Amino acid sequence: MPETPAWLKNAIFYEIYPQSFYDSNGDGIGDLQGIIQKLDYVKNLGCNAIWMNPCFESPFRDAGYDVSDYYAVAPRYGTMDDLQQLFEEIHKRGMHIILDLVAGHTSDQHPWFKESSKPERNEFSDRFIWTKQEFDDMQNMRGMYGMTDRPGAYAVNFFSFQPALNYGFAEPEYDWQFPVYHPSAIATREELKKIMRFWLDKGCDGFRVDMAHSLVKKDLGRRETIKIWQEILPEMKTNYPEAAFVSEWGWPTSAITAGFHMDFYLHFGVRGYNALFRNGKRSFFSEKGLGNIKYFTEEYIDLFRETNSTGYISFQTGNHDMVRLAKDRSQRQLELAFAFLLTVPGVPFIYYGDEIGMKYVEGLISKEGGYSRTGSRTPMQWTAGKNAGFSSADADKMYLPIDPDPDFPTVEKQEANPASLLNFVKKMIGFKREHAALGSDAEFSVLYARENLYPFIYSRNTETLRFVIIMNPSEEPQTVAKDEAGFSLADAEVLMDIGGVPVIKDDVITVPPESCCIYRMNI
Repeated sequence: MPETPAWLKNAIFYEIYPQSFYDSNGDGIGDLQGIIQKLDYVKNLGCNAIWMNPCFESPFRDAGYDVSDYYAVAPRYGTMDDLQQLFEEIHKRGMHIILDLVAGHTSDQHPWFKESSKPERNEFSDRFIWTKQEFDDMQNMRGMYGMTDRPGAYAVNFFSFQPALNYGFAEPEYDWQFPVYHPSAIATREELKKIMRFWLDKGCDGFRVDMAHSLVKKDLGRRETIKIWQEILPEMKTNYPEAAFVSEWGWPTSAITAGFHMDFYLHFGVRGYNALFRNGKRSFFSEKGLGNIKYFTEEYIDLFRETNSTGYISFQTGNHDMVRLAKDRSQRQLELAFAFLLTVPGVPFIYYGDEIGMKYVEGLISKEGGYSRTGSRTPMQWTAGKNAGFSSADADKMYLPIDPDPDFPTVEKQEANPASLLNFVKKMIGFKREHAALGSDAEFSVLYARENLYPFIYSRNTETLRFVIIMNPSEEPQTVAKDEAGFSLADAEVLMDIGGVPVIKDDVITVPPESCCIYRMNI
């Protein structure tokens, strides 16, 4: 795979939402020293890379995705020295870390935007997208009117306090819409390069780019946005060949064409993740057996074939924007989900706490723009002690409350239980690392996938080995004709099973309920 850092091939990422991971100083908010203190936990889990959500200076109206200074560490997390110590401690352990880069917008408290908001012309007047007059039509973009002394409205990428940086318009129609080669659009690109170089020089190992597809406006097919990344990323790869670049794009073929090493297979843009995990009782990974695996495979197979030689499609257990994987799922269902996520191609990402089955906490008041996402951002549950071992702060100082369920899962409890989800995840990660046929870029084939039917059978191959995985999340046994299964059980060795091993009788394979079986076959 050209231009891909060698370490990325065997990476398993752990996503850390810093304000909720571990509080080292008792102020109720997680911090960088807290992450340092828990690095051995992440490594012992089997993860060798970290994606950390934004740690830059911010008013935190959107949990740090509203940056007010790209070159400074948010004081709530610590200092620049703390961040560089984190880089050093991660590298001492043979691990890597990528930072979260918000490329398309800033906070309205950023000095660039404050200057841009002034009626008088200055260097930053066109660094953001402004109409000429306050009542001009924003042309289907989100806009804010009457918020500053400057005439005109400004475009925002999401919340009202996140003004969109000006990378130009693919097809300008009005005099306030600049082309991508306008000097101010070029200046924005150059500043983005400068930010990236600054942090790569400090020691980070790359970036996950927030809303990477959103730079150029009125960009049908994202063609001009792709060109911008094709300008930026080769320069970064030349100067920092071991750096990894991950996109929040939502369409892997476009993201990898743009030059990213991998794209998340998310809950927007593509349909597969929703079909697998986010469609209620009709998710494929539901004991109700109402899912449709074809809805996933029809899209995923094409995306995999188009990108397999040039980049990775990466699955996540979840992230800070999703309802937690454990919502409405039993431990067995979570084990099956992890078994799938750790045996399909791509570089996997585990969201903090998913490895112990942390629950989505219902009914929380929105915190820092979390709204419905807030319940997935509660503090990591380390012990059964005060604040689940996350912080020594009083309850009213906590960033978010702990799961109120008195039987909430903890690391401490699960480390002591050989049958826990945590120990299963450790075992599954070790199993993945042990077998090259389960590697991030080993071949993948669908052997049996039928519309509205279970099980799902797929294979992972190297030149000499073939692994076959039979997955049945349904609470009922499922059958498949022996000659339709795509492989012969007689030639297969069982390496691992969850919930039992399929049996053959009268040329019919019966797959146990809520089960997964992994076979090895020589080629």
